[in-house]
Amino acid sequence: MDVPLYDSLDGQVVLVTGATRGIGKAITDGLVDLDATVYAGARDTGDIAATDRHAIELDVTDDDGMVAAVDRIEREQGWLDVLVNNAGVMDSREPLDEMPTDVIDHTLETNLRGAVLMTKYALPLLLADGGGRVVTMSSGLGAITESQSGGTPAYRISKTGVNGLTKYLDGEYAADGLIANSVCPGYVQTDMTEGSAPRTPEEGAETPVWLARFRPEAPSGRFWRDRAEIEW
Repeated sequence: MDVPLYDSLDGQVVLVTGATRGIGKAITDGLVDLDATVYAGARDTGDIAATDRHAIELDVTDDDGMVAAVDRIEREQGWLDVLVNNAGVMDSREPLDEMPTDVIDHTLETNLRGAVLMTKYALPLLLADGGGRVVTMSSGLGAITESQSGGTPAYRISKTGVNGLTKYLDGEYAADGLIANSVCPGYVQTDMTEGSAPRTPEEGAETPVWLARFRPEAPSGRFWRDRAEIEW
């Protein structure tokens, strides 16, 4: 698809949640390569050794921590151009009738509630000058047009939910210049997939990084994989 893109993100500020490893680190690396000022969210900032990004303490299950992270970016930069909601967990893969309630709670708290509240707290900075972007990591497992059988109910439902967040953000804030999109990175070699997946984290990061480059006239409220729109 021919989409209007920024060739460089020089002068733009980006926050990536869950940026210490896997797809999150690969996304962060790609944005740094585009000359963005990148805040790399981590529960333990000691996990981020690279000096070409700002390590920022961030746990998407900690409301006060999310507010503090946004406050720090506002103090240090004054604005935010892109939020990448990447932080997430996998559930324990049983069908719903067998899955422990604490697993369901933790999965929804991290994957869905975390993305919703992180976006809520970041919105004033994203909307300040128009043209802000929200890129949220989803999954084909959450596509409501596909069969949802095969276990992982909490994970699937959480990803269906973040697709709903994307549609809401587009409907509510597009007139204010916000661009919101969801992305399925494919089946990627991460801790979640226990090394069984065919795609590298760098391959999984390609489309999220591409979405972060969208100019104000680019599409919003869509679900993407491999730079192509896919069914919700």
